[in-house]
Amino acid sequence: MIELLIISRLMEYPDAALWQHHAELTETLSEGTALNDQQRSDLKAFIARLCGRELLDAQASYGELFDRGRATSLLLFEHVHGESRDRGQAMVNLMNQYQQAGMEMDSYELPDHLPLYLEYLSQRTAEEAKGGLQDIAPILALLSARLKQRESEYALLFDLLIAISQSTVSVDTVRQQIANEARDDTPQALDAVWEEEQVKFMADDSCGESEITAHQRRFAGAVAPQYLNIAGGK
Repeated sequence: MIELLIISRLMEYPDAALWQHHAELTETLSEGTALNDQQRSDLKAFIARLCGRELLDAQASYGELFDRGRATSLLLFEHVHGESRDRGQAMVNLMNQYQQAGMEMDSYELPDHLPLYLEYLSQRTAEEAKGGLQDIAPILALLSARLKQRESEYALLFDLLIAISQSTVSVDTVRQQIANEARDDTPQALDAVWEEEQVKFMADDSCGESEITAHQRRFAGAVAPQYLNIAGGK
């Protein structure tokens, strides 16, 4: 499914190669059948706007959007397992899935990075690709909702993936559910996370338990994005 490969490329960190070859990317969209005419037009317009920006500006915006905080992370298991031990096993399982499909990974890539997962799905049959997207549809809806709250055009990419999956997950419903969710990318939120990590480090070094507990209560839930249970996500 060529559309998944194109969206995968657009979700990656913007680079000079994308700017140089974006016209070819737009032309390739005509080869796919997973999007209707309006969706294809919307995606072409997104590519034109993105690659019409100065590359450095686009890179800075991307970093602020996807690399600050966890709420809009492109690491899929971040939204399901957080830092729990289950995440490690899920990583191993997904990596094995890639290997069984004959897909090679660079040593620095994490298997749950969404662009990599989309690249994998693009090599499967149409039905398998839809099923793989349905598995993560709640995550896609959550990311779309958060990106729309931040008035980011990247939300379109997630909406298109949901459309391709033919999932019944509603982005509007998710937006209502997270309407009062605290953002985790503000300076105050990032400082709180840093302080929390410092406390955890000191706790491991046998600091006073009451002081640690009080500090953790102070920041508990202040900046942590909600996690999902995607069991039965199809």
